[in-house]
Amino acid sequence: MEGVDDSAGTANQADLHDENKRYCWVCFATDEDDYTALWVQPCQCSGTTRWVHETCLQRWVDEKQKGNSLERVHCPQCNTQYIIVFPPIGKLILVLDIADRIIYRVCPFIAAGVVIGSIYWTAVTYGALTIMQAVGAKEGLALMEQSDPLFLLIGLPTVPVMLILGRLVRWEEALLGFLNKNIPRVPIVKHLLPTFQVASNCVRPHAQSTETPPFSDPVSATRVLCGALIFPTMAVLFGKLLFHPVRSNLQKTFFGGIAFLALKGVLKIYYKQQILIRQHQRRVLDFAKQLTDVKGRKNTSSNP
Repeated sequence: MEGVDDSAGTANQADLHDENKRYCWVCFATDEDDYTALWVQPCQCSGTTRWVHETCLQRWVDEKQKGNSLERVHCPQCNTQYIIVFPPIGKLILVLDIADRIIYRVCPFIAAGVVIGSIYWTAVTYGALTIMQAVGAKEGLALMEQSDPLFLLIGLPTVPVMLILGRLVRWEEALLGFLNKNIPRVPIVKHLLPTFQVASNCVRPHAQSTETPPFSDPVSATRVLCGALIFPTMAVLFGKLLFHPVRSNLQKTFFGGIAFLALKGVLKIYYKQQILIRQHQRRVLDFAKQLTDVKGRKNTSSNP
């Protein structure tokens, strides 16, 4: 029994020695690895994880704060906030530190204001150029000089906004869907527009449903923006080419814009209709039969 008691006492002393032994939870070193290292117990953890080298903890705090000395750091085990103190600094350094914090917080708002202001004045400039394009350079300048400045500051930026909103209207797809649904039912019109009759006759014979593929393309922000901003120029060009006898520049631009939209819409409807017919006529070939046909063609070509 005495031997058992001695072994139990020795085990308890070994456990107590291991519990009192310090392990750094960052680098996993002990007192035996470096006798000169400074140790700190910064949180409420117990056991071996409560100890850490001060230098290791400083590096770990730097990684967590990422240059922001005001960032709070917590223990990853017990979630206790570390108490971090700094030595006193002079008044000049204190003023510079406060100024640096203010600049750090204010700069995002200043940058956002610069970006918004740049977009606003770009929209104002584009609106003024669009008016000068539509009614003529001299007439446009005279019109803007006679207008109220506040009205110009509010109205001119709305020109590109309205162009972009108008570009988002997908009237070609709506018209194409209407034509595909109604033209095949009209005997006279279906002979005048045979492609719509072809699309209605190209439905797969054994399909469970006759749903057609979607007409609309995914909305592209860059395409919408470029199309909206280039529209006034195209309207002016079409007006000068097709409506040269018209004296009024505004009417000429208006009719040119309608002609451009009509031509673009007709071409897009025709293109979409051909793609729709191609989709309806799509087939999936039998692999074995196709492989046999390929082998037959190879044998024919090798045996003239």
